[in-house]
Amino acid sequence: MSQLRDPAHRVSPRARLMWQVESGISALFVAAGLGVAAVLAGPDGLRWWLVGLAVVVCGTAAVVVPQWRYRVHRWEVSANAVYTQRGWWARERRIAPMSRVQTVDFAQGPLARMFGLATVTVTTASAAGPLQIEGLDRSVALALVDELTRKADLVEGDAT
Repeated sequence: MSQLRDPAHRVSPRARLMWQVESGISALFVAAGLGVAAVLAGPDGLRWWLVGLAVVVCGTAAVVVPQWRYRVHRWEVSANAVYTQRGWWARERRIAPMSRVQTVDFAQGPLARMFGLATVTVTTASAAGPLQIEGLDRSVALALVDELTRKADLVEGDAT
């Protein structure tokens, strides 16, 4: 039995920085919560343990996770299918035949716009939900939306 290979294309290298900023913002909320807990904690030993935990959580979230995500997130489009791989803790690989593609969406949140990145979402006739390719250069994402729309339109049937 052959092993499923990684999809051919990586997301934009700028996605790492965007994910670091996203993770850093989230980590600040965690750190604030742990900081409040540290202030409310009784003994000084426990207080410093909570502060140390906040530093480790924030550092890991802002540095390690985005690097790991960048190594894992990949995508590929063939004549017959869209193939994605994503995740950082749990890895997900999905292949959607063009005959199942129902919609192709382009999205840019405020942070993605700042970094010139976008997300392409491919909705299929699958109970597993849509495929998402995050962290694409804006121009690559727009070209991918056009390509997927053309290819899905060439397939006979109603994508159900």
